[in-house]
Amino acid sequence: MDLKAYLAAKRERVDEALKSVFPAPEGPAAEVVKAMTYSLFAGGKRLRPILCIAGAEAVGGGGEPVLPVACALELIHTYSLIHDDLPAMDNDDLRRGKATSHKVFGDAVALLAGDGLLTEAFRLMSAAGGPGAAAHADPRAILRVIRLVAEAAGHEGMVGGQVVDIRSEGRQVEPGILEFIHRHKTGAMIAASVTAGAIMGGGTEEDVEAAARYGRHIGLAFQVADDVLDVEGDSAKLGKGVGGDARKKKVTYPSVFGLARSKEFQKSLVEQALDALRHFDEKAEPLRAIAVYIIERKK
Repeated sequence: MDLKAYLAAKRERVDEALKSVFPAPEGPAAEVVKAMTYSLFAGGKRLRPILCIAGAEAVGGGGEPVLPVACALELIHTYSLIHDDLPAMDNDDLRRGKATSHKVFGDAVALLAGDGLLTEAFRLMSAAGGPGAAAHADPRAILRVIRLVAEAAGHEGMVGGQVVDIRSEGRQVEPGILEFIHRHKTGAMIAASVTAGAIMGGGTEEDVEAAARYGRHIGLAFQVADDVLDVEGDSAKLGKGVGGDARKKKVTYPSVFGLARSKEFQKSLVEQALDALRHFDEKAEPLRAIAVYIIERKK
């Protein structure tokens, strides 16, 4: 399949949906909305919402009902990036080739912009089955997805992994802790994206479990690939500096296992992800192609 065309089409669809959620900032709270949209529309692959849509398509679903969840996933991802860049966290100046939110709006507004995006994500999902929402959005599926995403974003997922990541800086940790960090701070939301799509697409329990297995493998592969890119990537293509993990003494797969073993590991993860998709027919081709893209990407 033409993955480049698929990603471009889905990204455009997601961007249009996101723009409908955020009209031009106005009124007394315009500054925080401006900060929210500054980071939200600063670029990015839209990988999580695209995975959500692809997950729905793999089970024979898709269309409008999945879009509020897909958009919500991007809001949560963007909030996490804003907070991650803050001086109290990674203190980064660049994100996607642009000045980070706190460099433009100040720490306080950047913090609140992240809070606003996270909160809006759950409003979007909860309204997906309400009056005026797209037809055929099953309220039971929406409730299940909200719980899934909350677990993946909170202390059982991304937030918990981020805390362990911070506390592990400059320390030697065992491989099990390294895997915990990566599966939670990055992998949990990626896995939830695919799984949520399968749920919203009306998949069977077998479909949903297969999508979840796929998501867990590519979620970890994505973060290992990020670790590798931070060592040998091109800062111009990445839109941010490289070598930051080493400077901050972060625990990464290359720092623990070296580049060669890290690359072998990410390939094995992709193979396991593809194996999880044996359950599906050709409608899962986008998921198969994305799994390979995740470790071959340059940004």
